[in-house]
Amino acid sequence: MRKLNVRWLGKLPYSEAYDLQVGLHKSVASNLDNDDYLLLLEHENVITSGRTSKSDSLLVPLKDLENMKIDFFETDRGGDITFHGEGQLIGYPIIRLEDPKKVVPFVRLIEEVLIDTLEELSIDSFTKEDDTGVWTENGKIASIGIKVSKWTTYHGFSLNIFDKLEGFELINPCGNELEKITSIQNFNQEVSFDEVSEIISKNFAKSFQYLEVDKQFSQFTPKQLKSRKEFNIDKMVANGVFRPTNKGIPITIRGVLPSEPRRPEWMKVKANLGNDYRSLKNLLNEKKLNTVCEEASCPNIYECWSMGTATFMIMGDVCTRACGFCDVKTGKPGSLDWEEPARVAESVKAMELTHAVITSVNRDDLKDGGSLFFAETINEVKKLNNKCDVEVLIPDFKGDRSAIDNIISASPEVINHNLETVPRLQREIRTSASYGRSLSLLHYVKSQGFQGKTKTGLIVGMGESKEEVASVLKDISKLNVDIVTIGQYLRPTAKHRPIDRYAPLEEFDFYKFLGESFGIPHVESGPLVRSSYHAKDSFASV
Repeated sequence: MRKLNVRWLGKLPYSEAYDLQVGLHKSVASNLDNDDYLLLLEHENVITSGRTSKSDSLLVPLKDLENMKIDFFETDRGGDITFHGEGQLIGYPIIRLEDPKKVVPFVRLIEEVLIDTLEELSIDSFTKEDDTGVWTENGKIASIGIKVSKWTTYHGFSLNIFDKLEGFELINPCGNELEKITSIQNFNQEVSFDEVSEIISKNFAKSFQYLEVDKQFSQFTPKQLKSRKEFNIDKMVANGVFRPTNKGIPITIRGVLPSEPRRPEWMKVKANLGNDYRSLKNLLNEKKLNTVCEEASCPNIYECWSMGTATFMIMGDVCTRACGFCDVKTGKPGSLDWEEPARVAESVKAMELTHAVITSVNRDDLKDGGSLFFAETINEVKKLNNKCDVEVLIPDFKGDRSAIDNIISASPEVINHNLETVPRLQREIRTSASYGRSLSLLHYVKSQGFQGKTKTGLIVGMGESKEEVASVLKDISKLNVDIVTIGQYLRPTAKHRPIDRYAPLEEFDFYKFLGESFGIPHVESGPLVRSSYHAKDSFASV
């Protein structure tokens, strides 16, 4: 019997969600295991056309859509034209069918799921014999468009939750100019994304007879919640800043916050300030270079620097985001120093590195996110050190595919982008980032023919469960990521997120075993493991 993995991904642009669908579809279609997926999310405004779309279904020129900041995509799904946007719940079932010819029964089951969901919300709904979707007395409330390839479905359904339907005025919905569109909100004012997602997940598992369901939800925004919970990040974004507003420093006793566990002996690191360490520090100071080793208070700095290795952090030491686990300064960054790439290359040569790791602060203030600067640094290192492999740890660039293309074109040997934590904690831990976006980025790199290795990392001890970590490892394996790092969270200062627990040594061993059993080629797992820890050896092993 197959297992259903349900993932709530929050708000995700259509292009990124599509990339993620393609990656998961390829894995599910291979039938290497018994995993299916149901992706639940909300889209930014987009109009998509299906295989049966008519030329007159779009009522405005494409140029007008661009001016209105509405994307347009021609797709290979069934159905005509439709609109997706704020206030709609999107569902993408990626399911391997027992018989690929039975698409119609599959669609009918989706209609059943939607009708059962609406019934639990006290809304009467129905289907039409000669059309696909779900209707109410007030109009159409849900649309369905499916594609089956290699026995496996993708694309899916949309359910109108909130009454934000202006985008439908730009099209003949499903090719019918007389079609009326309605939403759940017209019947139930108290409706919310979290409530509907829970009901749909349950009914989907029931209708499709899944006995095993793994449900991982990223955190909902205040607008998506039934009870309007506020997150600190929402207040920061609303104020136009990323930096935390709390200036108070919590009291610690022997370095431990109230209710925080004591650090085990095997987590304590001895400082090694020998000649090798001092020589490297002097070199970096001379070249006026930043390292994530220092800026992020990495516990391995003494070990790595005494071995003559460091992770370069380019584009300054001030980040435009404020993540709860990170010690890098947050604020308004300075201008770029275009002589820095050459200095990084010179340092790599002086250190006689055969594997150089380069990362950066987030530069959301730059149009390209700093991707061209990244590429220039890669090129300079390779030009001066032709036998040196380059590994880059990149931000998400807000999903900008052209920025990611800049990195790929520079041909590093490893492209690393960290997930950091499980879906449930994403919003608390990774401000302005998302689980779905990061997964999509990792697949996109592979899909563009990148010849190097992909890599990602997790930090444990921030409130996640072992089961949640296992689910993330499963998702990572579906996207053919080559290397995964897993380490213990260590609070940099008293102002940062408290440590929830210290994972025992055997737990790290378990994650390594589990990840590699899922098919991940290399898992570097241990308390002090960080993204660049043993990076050269990890790369050499795959």
